[in-house]
Parts: sequence; structure tokens; C-alpha cells
Amino acid sequence: MRYEIKGEPMPVVICYPEQGESLTTERGSMVWMSDNMRMETKAGGAGKALGRMFSGESLFQNVYTPASGSGMIAFASSFPGVIKAVEITPDKPVICQKSAFLAATSGVELSVHFQKKIAAGFFGGEGFIMQKLSGSGIAFLELDGSVVEYNLEPGQRMIVDTGNLAMADATVGISVETVKGVKNVLFGGEGLFNTVVTGPGKITLQTMPISTFAQSIAGLSGK
Repeated sequence: MRYEIKGEPMPVVICYPEQGESLTTERGSMVWMSDNMRMETKAGGAGKALGRMFSGESLFQNVYTPASGSGMIAFASSFPGVIKAVEITPDKPVICQKSAFLAATSGVELSVHFQKKIAAGFFGGEGFIMQKLSGSGIAFLELDGSVVEYNLEPGQRMIVDTGNLAMADATVGISVETVKGVKNVLFGGEGLFNTVVTGPGKITLQTMPISTFAQSIAGLSGK
């Protein structure tokens, strides 16, 4: 399927499905489309639907398909940043932050992904519940701010502030750990938890998580 990503800092991905090709989205991200596109709302399986809701997505999915010939449909980002097209294959699933999913071709499956350290994860904020993209097809993800990618070697670790890990290969180990030292926690201004990623695999980091942006705005409004 042909597509193009346009616009900064509020990007849009414009997709051109042929007859028989479908695109799935889980929230109101469609901004325009050709008049031959048809929408069908589906709940999917109960277990998968509840998992999507727990990971920050809707119980329902909107499926768009051209009724005849080729069509055109556009999905826009909800926050300044980038839209990244990611190829998903059966042997290469991807883990991403909750609410990153924008749209995907029909062969991509979205499910919930939990960190292994559940106790720490519940207090670790965004790092606990993530999304897993599997199956086969192209997924479009919206990431906050600018993005930087690293390829981690086996056993190579990197510490990431909670919320800045946007996406990682499923081969990457992801855990949540506490910041060491009472003074560091109380006066360091970096919070109580960090996300630790361990190779092998590629990670994608985002510079301005929407949660950090919201905290900054809230701080300014209180002055």
C-alpha cells in the first residue's frame, strides 16, 4: 500500500489503499478521506479488546476500506512530533508506548504488554503498560517531539527517563527500577523510577513525552 507522511510539527500520514485493502485505527484520528471509503466499527475478540483498553486504547476499532477502486485516507497526529511507519513481520514484533498506535494495515495485531517487575511497574507510571504490535503489515505510530534511535548490542544497557522510551524491538529487555539514593529521589527532580532497556535490538527515544509537556504547562499555570 502506498502512503506519504507530510507536515511538521503536526504530521499527517496519507494512505492510498487499493480495493480489498483495509486500514485500522482505534480512535478519531481520521481527518479526511475520499468519498469511496467505508468505515466499519468492530469490537474484535473480548480478550483482545480488554487488553487494548488496559493499554490505553479503545475497546473498538474503526476499519476503513475503499468500496471500489483505490481510495485515500489521512490520519493526523494529536500532538507535535513525528509519525513513523514501522514494518511489522511475524518474526519481528515491536513494543511501543501506550497511545502511540495511530493506524495500521489489516494484518497488524495490537495487544497489551506488561513489564516483568509488576510491583515496580505499578508505581513507574507510563513504563509499566505498553503495547505490542505483531502479525504482518505496516503500522503508523505517533511519537512525541523529536526521535533518536539506538541499536543496542547484546547485554548493553541504557537508562531512560520514564515516558521517553517510545518504541523497542521485542528482543529488547525492558524493566523499571528505582532511582538510588534518598537525596537523589527527594531533590534530584528526576522522579522515583527510571526505565532500563537491555539489548539486543533497536530502541526509539522521544524528546518530549506528552506527560512531560502537560506537567510543564501545569507548573506554569500555577505561577
